[in-house]
Amino acid sequence: MGRGFKGFIIILAVVLVASAQNPAPNTDTMKKANARPAEPQPKSDPFDGASIEKMTGQCVSLQTEQGAIVIEMLPVKALETVRSFLNLAASGALNSTTFSRTVPGFVIQGGNLSTSEKWSAELAARMSRHLPDEPSDLKHVRGIVSMARTEEPNSATTHFFILVGEGSHLDGKFAGFGRVIRGIEVADAINRAPAESEKPNVPVRITRAEVAPCRR
Repeated sequence: MGRGFKGFIIILAVVLVASAQNPAPNTDTMKKANARPAEPQPKSDPFDGASIEKMTGQCVSLQTEQGAIVIEMLPVKALETVRSFLNLAASGALNSTTFSRTVPGFVIQGGNLSTSEKWSAELAARMSRHLPDEPSDLKHVRGIVSMARTEEPNSATTHFFILVGEGSHLDGKFAGFGRVIRGIEVADAINRAPAESEKPNVPVRITRAEVAPCRR
């Protein structure tokens, strides 16, 4: 057997060994390795897709450091606003938040999720969701709960206010979505607490929010 042929056999053997040690990449494996991890899908909230009938007769109880405020939902007046508020309460998003603004004789304002002791990316995401404007014929009288917003359209997020006085100038402009049926005296006490420039010196905290059928 000639030297040339022997050399060819040796080279072929080396190539075969190298191929066995370094197999050609599997295209399916490469595709899997390069594929982006699936993004987590946001959890659905309890009242997503709920009908007016399901939300009618529901009450949100705000257990505060001063006592309980019980709010009856009015989905016929502001469907998407009620859905959002029920989800905030049922998911625990309002727990440990404060009433961060008070206007003497007029309103107390809550729903600023950044005041939560459990501030997180999830709460930040909730605060970034804008609600559609839902003004109605509901009169802004004492005990009505309505959404805070800027002058921009569809700018309401999670901030809400409870009227302890009259607010007829808000009629037809703001989305009233609930009515206090028990605990308006608690709202009065929060409203009377010392404050500077509408900021309470010691903000009252919502210890827990609960959703349940209304009891008269």
